[in-house]
Amino acid sequence: MRSVLATVLLAFPLLLSCDASAGSLVGKAAPDFTLTSLDGATFKLSEQAGKTVVLEWFNPGCPFVQEAHGTGALSAAAAPYLAKGVVWVAINSGAPGKEGHGLELNKESATKWAMTHPVLLDEKGTVGKQYNAVTTPQLVVVDPAGKVAYAGALDNAPLGKVQGGGARVPWFTNALDEVLAGKPVSLAETKPWGCSVKY
Repeated sequence: MRSVLATVLLAFPLLLSCDASAGSLVGKAAPDFTLTSLDGATFKLSEQAGKTVVLEWFNPGCPFVQEAHGTGALSAAAAPYLAKGVVWVAINSGAPGKEGHGLELNKESATKWAMTHPVLLDEKGTVGKQYNAVTTPQLVVVDPAGKVAYAGALDNAPLGKVQGGGARVPWFTNALDEVLAGKPVSLAETKPWGCSVKY
């Protein structure tokens, strides 16, 4: 039986070749949406006006998400930003019956990884498609004016490793820090990596 790592490595070139640049949202008004969290609460983007918002595409069955939330760059990323007033939500756009779908699985995973931000369910994939979400994890930063300031990858280190060597560059948090400082985002769009969103 093929190992999970072998499967990921075989799929990896395809995952990196995803192109989310068509119809870029960067600099445009973030599409409004309403979704329900795992605890039944309603989240509406337009109600966050004036705040910086992070949208994190999420799938607890994805090895890239498991690494990022287990011991990787997302394992403790949200807490300091939540303390600064950033609104951070994870969005699972997986369809019923697909990998990572299901209320209980998502609850168990959020608890296991001590996630302090809500997980929202987008079972019809409507919101994911509005935001050109093609992989998990994939990040979007919405600035206080309601515009998309960053869209793309977490960093340059899928599964915690920089391809070809070199230093890890935290593209997403660099962009988020620039938004919080009121500065222009120096790198506003990167090619996302990870598992395909299971629409």
